Amino acid sequence: MGKNASFLPWRRRREETAPAERKGLESLIAFAGEGRLVWREKSYAALAREGFMKNPIAHRGVRLIAEAAASLAWLCHVGGRETAEHPALSLISAPNPRQSGAEFFEALYGHLLISGNGYALPVKAGMRLAELHLLRPDRIRVIEGADGWAEAYDYTAGGRARRYPATGEGRLLHLKLFHPLDDHLGFAPLSAALTALDLSNRAGEWNAALIENSARPSGALVYQPREGGNLSPDQYERLKAELAEGYSGPARAGRPMLLEGGLDWKSMALTPREMDFFEAKNGAARDIALALGVPPLLLGLPGDNTYANYAEANRAFWRLTVLPLAARTASAFSGFLSEIYGEEIRLSHDLDQASGLAAERDALWARLGAAGFLTDAEKREAVGY
Repeated sequence: MGKNASFLPWRRRREETAPAERKGLESLIAFAGEGRLVWREKSYAALAREGFMKNPIAHRGVRLIAEAAASLAWLCHVGGRETAEHPALSLISAPNPRQSGAEFFEALYGHLLISGNGYALPVKAGMRLAELHLLRPDRIRVIEGADGWAEAYDYTAGGRARRYPATGEGRLLHLKLFHPLDDHLGFAPLSAALTALDLSNRAGEWNAALIENSARPSGALVYQPREGGNLSPDQYERLKAELAEGYSGPARAGRPMLLEGGLDWKSMALTPREMDFFEAKNGAARDIALALGVPPLLLGLPGDNTYANYAEANRAFWRLTVLPLAARTASAFSGFLSEIYGEEIRLSHDLDQASGLAAERDALWARLGAAGFLTDAEKREAVGY
């Protein structure tokens, strides 16, 4: 296999997309022009800044998922029997001195949603697994082996690089979401909403700029001399200075513009009504929520509220988004910790304590309580006891 490794699809050369070319609109005297959207790069840092740190919809959506999944209580089964005391449970509840279990998993789920990847580093004290630490995804570089599969991970921080194996003793735990075009890295849900993120952010910037410019659309002052000739350089600079000092900013909103002979204002921008501006902004917000798997109703977004009420939307959010993410994380940690402890460990979550499933749990217990043909032991088994 190593002989033909160079022909494997994942060993192709990665190409970087060149930044979009910017174009301007020229006129005789233009003081504000129309721009165009430039879709952001797909790096972890760019998604973190433009999405989680700058966009309120993406920020709230990621927080909702990460906090809900991190709030789930853990269960441990060894040899098919549930146990309340196991080193794995102690480690999960306190992974390291700087983070509690909830903080650790909230950060891990945040990495997965923004990067598509999550990395956990095991730290041993002698032969005992003592701590787990998260590594930032943007500081990780995958090292391919001769066969094309991941052989190691290089982690760079503070100008120093350390290499961790991908398999065997001391390996990193790498969690990743499905990526159709990459065999080593996962695909971030926010990456599917790049266009919507940029549109939403630019809409906010447009609103702010509109206020700063006295709610006046972009346009140009056109000089139409009555007897021929053009503005002199001194006249041009004076006119620019007067417009900037006298007509820009919210404090000067509504001030009438005095135009000298030969000057005419020509608007060059569409109005918000013509752009269907607000619906486009709401549509972008709904696309971001859709990519993350959060019902728009939970984020207070207008439109597309197909759920009968908030409780139904919350149940769908837990069943379709939170629980699948938590289940795949529990499965990954089960295999990882089973290797370290040398015994089969199955980790899962106690759904009886999940706040978002309280209504379903009450309905299940009511049905089982009314089932007289079942014994108490069978009823306990039916609910997981």
